[in-house]
Order: sequence, then C-alpha cells, then structure tokens
Amino acid sequence: MDIAPVKSTRIYEEIVRQIKSMISEGRLKSGDQLPPERDLAEKFLVSRTSVREALRALESVGLLEIRPGEGTFVRQVSVEALVEPLALVLLSQHAMIGELFEARRLLEPKIAGLAARRATPEEVQEMERILDAQAREIAAGNTGLAQDAAFHAAIGTAAHNRAITRVVHALMDLLAQSREESIGTPGRPTRSHEDHRRILDAVRKGDAPGAERAMFDHVVAVEALVLRSGRKTP
Repeated sequence: MDIAPVKSTRIYEEIVRQIKSMISEGRLKSGDQLPPERDLAEKFLVSRTSVREALRALESVGLLEIRPGEGTFVRQVSVEALVEPLALVLLSQHAMIGELFEARRLLEPKIAGLAARRATPEEVQEMERILDAQAREIAAGNTGLAQDAAFHAAIGTAAHNRAITRVVHALMDLLAQSREESIGTPGRPTRSHEDHRRILDAVRKGDAPGAERAMFDHVVAVEALVLRSGRKTP
C-alpha cells in the first residue's frame, strides 16, 4: 500500500480520504484485506485510535467490513447498495417517480438496441419462452407480472453490459410497486405482452433502431398509466 504520512489536524478524516482514494483508483479492490490496525498506524504515522475511528467511519458508509477475529476487508459495492437507500425517499414523493421513468426512457431503449445487436440464439429463445408463459398467464386471467419482469431482465442479459443493466434493474426495483399497479389496469397485461412481442421481433431481426423505438414506446405507455393512477390516488 502506497501511504503518505498524515499531516492534517483532523487525522481520522485524512485516513478516510486516503483509503477512499485507494478504493476509487483500484489500488484496493473488493475483498482485499487491509493490514492490521497496528501496521496501518505505523504507515500513516498516527495513533491506533485514529486508525480505528477512520475504519469505523468507512464501515458506516459501507466501504469496509470489519470482521471480528478476521480483520478489515473492502466490501463489494453494488449499484443496488447505492440506489437502495434512496428508495424510501423517492417512492414517498410521487413527482420523483416521473424522474425515475425519465431515466428508464433514456436507458432501456438503448439496452434493447444493444440486445438486438448482441443477443445469442439461445437468449432469443429464452425471451420467446418467457413471452409464451406470459401469454398463458394472461389467458388464465392473471397479470403475468413475473414474466413481465423476467422479459426485461432477459433483455438486459442479452445486452451483455453488466454495468448498465444493473443500473436499470435497480431502477426497476424502485418502481416495482408502481409497475404492479399499472399492470393491474384493465387491458394493461395484454398491451404489455403486445409491446414485448414488438421488442422481441426487433431483437430477433437484429433491428437495433426498431428495438429502441419499441422499448421507448413501451416505457412511455407504462409511465402514462402509473402517473395517471397516481393522480387518482387521494
């Protein structure tokens, strides 16, 4: 570890800053174990108390995990972990739902376009299987919500870009309740299935612009239903 002596009067904050910098620059990676407190104190030229305070501060924000008897480790920081704390705030303010849908409009059509370019025959076949199951659910009088979520996840998988798709999955998790409400609207399950079919047809043909248009139209239609439903809620 490349550590500089601490000169700040607020010692623990400088230790926090240096460790954060190491993580952001990749010098410390998820799963890496930090040296013992005693060694860190010697390298930073500070007391063990300052080191302990800094490590606890980093643990409180989810960057480190202190395991009694084992040591201190860099945590796996996921997109979900970053987005989840915002969920209660966002979902308690109806206006914020519109902003989440705006994010979906920007991201999901592009992901559908990537899927059209990159989907394997096996992935297309899996999407077909999901939509067949959705059609059966709808015919039986159900919403097909599970298949709806599975189809969007399959599109994300077929895009072969884990970073972007994890962001979209996090957004969809935040919107899960609203999506459930919208798909329960009369006629919505059938419309959703038809939208999905159009998206899949474009993906199967390798038509990226067509897949983007079909996904955009789908997200806009869902947004209109969710926001309309929200306005009717006292």
